[in-house]
Amino acid sequence: MAALSKSAYDALAAELEELKVHKRAEITERIKEARGYGDLSENSEYDEAKNDQAKIEARIAELEVIISNAEIIDPKNIKTDKVSFGCKVTLFDKTYNEENSYYIVGSAEADPMNGRLSDKSPLGAALLGKKKGEHITVPTPNGGSIDYEILKIEKSE
Repeated sequence: MAALSKSAYDALAAELEELKVHKRAEITERIKEARGYGDLSENSEYDEAKNDQAKIEARIAELEVIISNAEIIDPKNIKTDKVSFGCKVTLFDKTYNEENSYYIVGSAEADPMNGRLSDKSPLGAALLGKKKGEHITVPTPNGGSIDYEILKIEKSE
């Protein structure tokens, strides 16, 4: 079961629709056109179109699995007494002496560069279930660690 916000679910459903309705038709037309160029064994346009078709079909299959297994999280049900999926968490990074805010989201909508941490990531998983004022230490890939204090837990927008 993949937890998703309503906006993430809607975005994935829209992408799926776009791929199925428009991109499939475009690829089919490109393949048809490339076949008209003759010998398929030396036809780079045909090979490229077939590769693009495979990528689109793989993404369609991936989206169908995500959507069919999605659990949409209602923001009204998000509690702020402890960190959970859908929360916005403000942390004080004691190692680098800075404050940062993150949204805890499912892996399908994770975007760490934009402050959207997967609940399965090392920091996201370490935060789950923790309360305001608690301290956590998260190991880093280089063998070190970063220390955090939870300053605030809010409902995501």
